[in-house]
Amino acid sequence: MDNLGNLLDGFANVVTPMNLLIALLGVTIGTAVGVLPGIGPAMTVALLLPVTYGMEPTQAFIMFAGIFYGGMYGGSTTSILLNTPGESSSVVTAIEGNKMAKAGRAAQALATAAIGSFVAGTIATLLLVVVTPPVVQFAISLGAPDYFALMLLSFVAVTAVLGASRVRGFASLLIGLVIGTIGIDAVSGQQRLTLGIPQLADGIDVVVVAVGIFAVGEALWIAAHLRRRAAEVIPVGRPWMGRQDWKRSWKPWLRGTAYGFPFGALPAGGAEIPTFLSYATEKKLTKHPEEFGRGAIEGVAGPEAANNASAAGTLVPMLAIGLPTNATAAVMLAAFQQYGIQPGPLLFERESGLVWTLIASLFVGNLLLLVLNLPLAPAWARLLRIPRPYLYAGILFFASMGAYAVNAQPFDLFLLLTLGLLGFGMRRFGLPILPLIVGVILGPRAELQGRRALQLSGGELHGLLGGWVSWTIYAVVLVVLLWPVLGRFVVRGVRERLVTR
Repeated sequence: MDNLGNLLDGFANVVTPMNLLIALLGVTIGTAVGVLPGIGPAMTVALLLPVTYGMEPTQAFIMFAGIFYGGMYGGSTTSILLNTPGESSSVVTAIEGNKMAKAGRAAQALATAAIGSFVAGTIATLLLVVVTPPVVQFAISLGAPDYFALMLLSFVAVTAVLGASRVRGFASLLIGLVIGTIGIDAVSGQQRLTLGIPQLADGIDVVVVAVGIFAVGEALWIAAHLRRRAAEVIPVGRPWMGRQDWKRSWKPWLRGTAYGFPFGALPAGGAEIPTFLSYATEKKLTKHPEEFGRGAIEGVAGPEAANNASAAGTLVPMLAIGLPTNATAAVMLAAFQQYGIQPGPLLFERESGLVWTLIASLFVGNLLLLVLNLPLAPAWARLLRIPRPYLYAGILFFASMGAYAVNAQPFDLFLLLTLGLLGFGMRRFGLPILPLIVGVILGPRAELQGRRALQLSGGELHGLLGGWVSWTIYAVVLVVLLWPVLGRFVVRGVRERLVTR
């Protein structure tokens, strides 16, 4: 009942005219930027992060919730109309969505994506209200060794589970950890990796890192590879769905939500696995198997619901423990830190009003997203016709303005360009971006918790081994690291048994 009362208080803060206007502005800007080709939710949030500067924390996070959901939805429009997913989780939406658009059913594909996003987002946010407080109570009981183990699991998960190469994943993580150590050591007071540059004594602001790696790096990469002319966009009218479309979509929406939320809450779970699972499930359960591969509406409804439910799921570990599970959550964590707010088990106690207002604004932003996107889909489609040179010149301009606004120092522009070139090089050599961002954000915190655990044990390594939680996490880490070797022995043993038979 306390949580319900807190949520109602959050709604009371959101539904004032000014806050509703800010939520509408966030949804509109998030969708407009997220719908542009090559721009995923993480890059949208990173690019628009400086927009919230100068605002009160409550209003800033109301706008941020709108940007978050707007950026998530924008990728589906690009996938359906251009067959150009803004991120890996939108790949499955493009499989059937673009086929529907080419068959003259773009309106229906956009409608089931918008309504599915609303249904999944609403249910997942309700689950967020129910699940997060118990997770907070559990997190309060954890000590420094347990938190260190959790962060170590996060490091291993984003490097060993995601991406095609573990070596590249760990290389990206190492780069992030190095960037995170730049500045003055909080314990010894010594400068680390500052190269004698006074502006680096306070470290590199995580907002500059996020904007440089995501926005500038992505803009340089895409501008260097994509054609200069405007994209060929499939015409679309106002989204609508017939009775048969509703009948074929509502069950995939619910099943996609059931897949997306738990995977989003897992370390390195992400939205890729649940979207593929949703697509496979709908393909198996459909009464119209002949349409799959040619534009089946279930293949859009289920994965898009899983994608948005996963987005809400990522907020559970981020708010309760302070662990980001994907790139978008990592950038959102940077948004908290820019206001001096540290997500974790004490967040609900110290910033209760802010957190519940943020959760309430997710409901409001989700509703505004549906109301906005159904009538304005043709306008978003016209945005896709912006020529590439103008598009990426604009991105670089706003990224530079946002980075300069952090500290109002020209040196930050040099850092932004350097990090943008680093992001470009990482894309060139196939290094994933998420481990770097996680390393920058969680590296200093992991160092703090590890030092704290060692101080409590007088410098003995056994101080890193706490209770059953840390032991369980270390066991999971070992399994994740040794799984390829174990899997090879298991497969070899099965083959030998089959041969002997």
